[in-house]
Amino acid sequence: MNSKELNMSALTPSEIVKELDKYIIGQSDAKRAVAIALRNRWRRQQVKDEMREEIMPNNIILIGPTGVGKTEIARRLSKLAQAPFVKVEASKFTEVGYVGRDVESMVRDLVDVAVNLVKSEKTIEVQQKATELAEERILDILIPPVKIHQNANQNSETNPENDANEIIQNRSTREWMRNKLKNGELDDKIIEFDSQEMPAIGMQVLGPFGMDDMGINIQEIVGSIMPKKKRKKKTSIKEARKILIQEEAQKLIDMETVQKEAIQRVENSGIIFIDEIDKIAGGGKSQGPDVSREGVQRDLLPIVEGSNVNTKYGVVKTDHILFIASGAFHVSKPSDLIPELQGRFPIRVELNSLTEEDFIKILTKPENALLKQYNSLIQTEGVKLEFTEDAIKEIARTATEVNEQVENIGARRLHTILTTLLDEILFGVPDLIKKKKIVIDGNFVTEKLNKIVKNRDLSKYIL
Repeated sequence: MNSKELNMSALTPSEIVKELDKYIIGQSDAKRAVAIALRNRWRRQQVKDEMREEIMPNNIILIGPTGVGKTEIARRLSKLAQAPFVKVEASKFTEVGYVGRDVESMVRDLVDVAVNLVKSEKTIEVQQKATELAEERILDILIPPVKIHQNANQNSETNPENDANEIIQNRSTREWMRNKLKNGELDDKIIEFDSQEMPAIGMQVLGPFGMDDMGINIQEIVGSIMPKKKRKKKTSIKEARKILIQEEAQKLIDMETVQKEAIQRVENSGIIFIDEIDKIAGGGKSQGPDVSREGVQRDLLPIVEGSNVNTKYGVVKTDHILFIASGAFHVSKPSDLIPELQGRFPIRVELNSLTEEDFIKILTKPENALLKQYNSLIQTEGVKLEFTEDAIKEIARTATEVNEQVENIGARRLHTILTTLLDEILFGVPDLIKKKKIVIDGNFVTEKLNKIVKNRDLSKYIL
């Protein structure tokens, strides 16, 4: 685990909660639970080897209606930890023997994410060296280096002194050109260069499994057998520089090291977020053919318990991956899950439905608050959007009322309400509306939304 990941993971539980508070309103119990879980990942890394293997992660089930922040908590947590993170939907998986994704594919997806994460970090590390090598390749095209005459002593016509002068002059010219290249003076000049490309492989996979489920990297296998093609490209030096830097960086990165580190990160700090786990729980009569919900749970059980999964980068142990599951549990309840799976999710946190006061905070407080987002969008047109306090209260009241009348979709209701509210402004700026500042007040909100809220038949279109 690199130092950057370690430092981010070493945040104390209270600091983790503070970071989550910047983006998620309320849900203090859920934040505390995930903060402790993340801190325990770091604590486990500090324990001696013998005991470290015995410490298992405390997997969490987040219970609550849609739009209250379950997914956002998990997503922000993974960013804080700089850990490999993947979100999957339990309803997409089927029992072995049915056509569909098998549960092991979530681990393969997580390893893919980890490989890309480590590869990005390694690319940054070799960026300077790759840039130097790319510049050297461009200079070779612009001013080819002088070839030294190897048979200088045998060939009477060759003058070593002339050769030496020519080499010195060539080096001087290259340095002059290198400075111009670095200063961007040659960016628009067109050059032709050889670019490497992987051989295109056309293949049809027959059977129930897709390419992501095969566990082998056919592209890499065939790529290693077949020589890489070189294709002539003609672009500006600015564009060529980017392509060549990428090529040189790939050569400098040791993919074997990347893969080993990625697997290590997955095993020790990987997070899998399983959404809609209530859809594979029993309870309630299912409509239509039931693709064995209990079968999916039994397939999921060994992965959560800890098993070895084959991936195209090697075998991954799932013993210490943190699983965070979530579900609304409207029809079923957590006790409808098979007992063995329940036991693997010892921490259960119930998230609260959002109140009118929560909506007001969601609209204004977070760093990515919706009103800030819309203001940033409108400002690109040279117009400032301002919401008065009574307008914000009216939007929050409307969201609460519509959630109660139709379907409670939590904070997602604010997106739909604001889209309806600002429809004319978003369409009219800058052609029809020439103002530099638009103020949205309570009367504007009431006038725009009141008819829709009062008419229950129309309110469904706010979805």
